[in-house]
Amino acid sequence: MTDKAQKSKLGKVYISASFNNTLVTVTNDKGDAISWGSSGSVGFKGTRKSTPFAATTAVEKVIKKAKENGVEEVEIYVKGPGPGRDAALRAIRASGVRISQIADVTPMPHNGPRPKKKRRV
Repeated sequence: MTDKAQKSKLGKVYISASFNNTLVTVTNDKGDAISWGSSGSVGFKGTRKSTPFAATTAVEKVIKKAKENGVEEVEIYVKGPGPGRDAALRAIRASGVRISQIADVTPMPHNGPRPKKKRRV
C-alpha cells in the first residue's frame, strides 16, 4: 500500500458480530484494509470470545492502529446479531473518532427457502 492510500482521513469500519466471535475491519475510503482484528486475535478463547467485553477490546485495538494511520472520521457498517455489536459501537464512540454514519447491513431473507413437499400417507 502506498502512503497516500493509507493516510486517508475518512475510514469505514465493518463490524461482523456473530454468536461466537466479533470481527472488526477498518478500511480507507477506497476499500483498502488499514487494520483488522477480532475477539480471538486479542487473546480470548472459547465462550469468552462471544462477550461484549471481548468485542470492546478488539475494537479499541483496531481503532488505535487506524488512528495511527490518520483516520479521523468513520462510517460504521454493522452486520450480524451477536452480543458484541452494541459494545463495539460504544467502544468506537469512546475512542474519539468522529462518526458520520451508522448502518445495519445484516442480510435479511425476503421469502426464505422453498418449503418441504407435502407429506403423503
